[in-house]
Amino acid sequence: MILFQLKCEHDHEFEGWFKDGATYDTQAASGELSCPVCGTGNVGKALMAPRLRTSRQKEEAAEKTRQVAMAEATRVAMAEIRKQVEANCEHVGSKFAEEARKIHYGETEKRGIYGEASLKETAELIDEGIDVHALPWLDESKKN
Repeated sequence: MILFQLKCEHDHEFEGWFKDGATYDTQAASGELSCPVCGTGNVGKALMAPRLRTSRQKEEAAEKTRQVAMAEATRVAMAEIRKQVEANCEHVGSKFAEEARKIHYGETEKRGIYGEASLKETAELIDEGIDVHALPWLDESKKN
């Protein structure tokens, strides 16, 4: 399909959709085209501005591409962090806050641990001066 801007002899402008340029030529030559305003059959193509991508559209497309690339780079980095933590630290599950305190107060050997803690538990650990970090943990089972 192709869109042409059309104009009649009385300067009425309107759009016309055609299968292709040849279809327009055939209909125009056979007198099948008429102005929807005044009905005259003397219709021709009007000047049309090409549909060019504006600099703003280019900027928006570039920004979208940048955002997608940044999201993918972030996902890859988070997966690498998870891999390193799992390889070098002990998973203590829901006992994270308890184990972190034992390590901090010297009740057990010093080692890297990871697990789950509520926001309240995390705030309490920080208040006690225990160095903890919340990490985004991608669920590897939910890949699209």
